[in-house]
Amino acid sequence: MTTKREKTVKWGEEPKIGWVEAMYLPAVMSGVATAVRHAFSGKPMTRQYPEVEPEIPPNYRGVHRLNRDEAGRVKCVACYMCQTACPANCIEIIAAPALKDDPHWKDRDKYPATFTIDELRCIYCGMCEEACPVDAIELTSIYDLTGLSREEMVFDKEKLLSVFDKTVQSGKDPVRTHRGSLGPASEEAQTASQGPPPPGRGRHG
Repeated sequence: MTTKREKTVKWGEEPKIGWVEAMYLPAVMSGVATAVRHAFSGKPMTRQYPEVEPEIPPNYRGVHRLNRDEAGRVKCVACYMCQTACPANCIEIIAAPALKDDPHWKDRDKYPATFTIDELRCIYCGMCEEACPVDAIELTSIYDLTGLSREEMVFDKEKLLSVFDKTVQSGKDPVRTHRGSLGPASEEAQTASQGPPPPGRGRHG
């Protein structure tokens, strides 16, 4: 004998609006009031970009960079953690075994032969930064990302390392973040142990 299940789906009702709301008059009047208030406030409300650049918060999630270790090598150990964690599938890594007789890679089991990020597909959620066990990948405060083709927006290993060099030279190292109430990498690290190691003095990859 089967029992009849109660319906759990509740359908919403279309809100009832009058002719005033239907003519968008409250929204129009609100917009006009805001414009008038700004006109007589005396404060400039328009930023003359790019002459005046915006103030970017320290935990802004912009263009990625691949960090270098103290030997100047790419810090990534090709563990695929960032590629696995990426919800947008924009990271592609091809690992290569490190030759033990090569003094440059003798302390590694493998390294990334290729490392690419499709910056157009990326949703800048910070999952890659949070998943990386050696702090090799970070999101910087660089926001003005442009290109003339899709191929230009696919950053390879050399281009990601150049972003590291650029941010180190400019003194704009990204602030290490951690998971917060708003999601991954949403809050600034509060303690030194949570923060990123200084460039060139980080943990061994």
